[in-house]
Amino acid sequence: MNFPGSYALLRGELRRDEPMALHTSWRVGGPAEFWYRPADLKDLQIFLAGLAPDTPVHWVGLGSNLLVRDGGLSGAVISPQGVIDNISRLGDNIVYAESGVACAKLARTCSRWGLGPSEFFAGIPGTVGGALAMNAGAFGGETWERVNAVDVIDRNGKLRRRHRDEYEVAYRSVIGPADEWFIGAEFHFDQGVPVGREAIQELLARRKATQPIGVPSCGSVFRNPPDDHAARLIEAAGLKGHRLGGAHVSEKHANFIINAGEATAADIEALIDHVRETVLRKHGVDLTQEVRVLGVPA
Repeated sequence: MNFPGSYALLRGELRRDEPMALHTSWRVGGPAEFWYRPADLKDLQIFLAGLAPDTPVHWVGLGSNLLVRDGGLSGAVISPQGVIDNISRLGDNIVYAESGVACAKLARTCSRWGLGPSEFFAGIPGTVGGALAMNAGAFGGETWERVNAVDVIDRNGKLRRRHRDEYEVAYRSVIGPADEWFIGAEFHFDQGVPVGREAIQELLARRKATQPIGVPSCGSVFRNPPDDHAARLIEAAGLKGHRLGGAHVSEKHANFIINAGEATAADIEALIDHVRETVLRKHGVDLTQEVRVLGVPA
């Protein structure tokens, strides 16, 4: 990839052949052709405007819900975490959060402001940008239930605001204009439904008790089918603890796949395929992947 002379003006970090294992919660993944963390929004606009129209662009926040194959990624990976991450209160019950904000931080901030229901964001192991892209949810709440409008940026670095009605939103699915990415969102909450720190801690404790927190995973691998749970189907298929190479199905929650320390992306992807095929054979249910798979095999 050849960068234009305007890139000499960039103030952010731009790295070549950056190992994606450093930026994904599974701790696997080959190198990104280029990895970029902008200094600020203006820096990001310069970067995008300078890319060739056919350059693949990938956005990565906390790296959950993502499997990067061992051969790596072509194009540019953009990481807004720690940079485009402001939260502000726009009105009594309106909150604006940028894409790099961790969902857990959004939950804590809304709690301090006495706004709810917002505690479910504490159960989403990613950033606001990722939550918007897939309508992430936890503990019975979903991201787009709270969205009024979003700010997006396109391949030319142009910013625009879009209303919620411009998107087709469903369970773990958001469809909108192509070649645009979320920069931030305006959320509405309710006053008089305060969420205390204790409520968030209780939800996090419940998550810790039922999910393999603290070990390399991506969160839930499959979407829950209608009127059922992927974890129940996987466990009923006898797959809890099933191992393939360095990857295994969690003993605590069957919809989680763990990197035991030596897994490759190929191990994880093969185990995902095996779980899906086994559940289909035994239960007649074709599970839909929630995790995104990017890149090329080694």
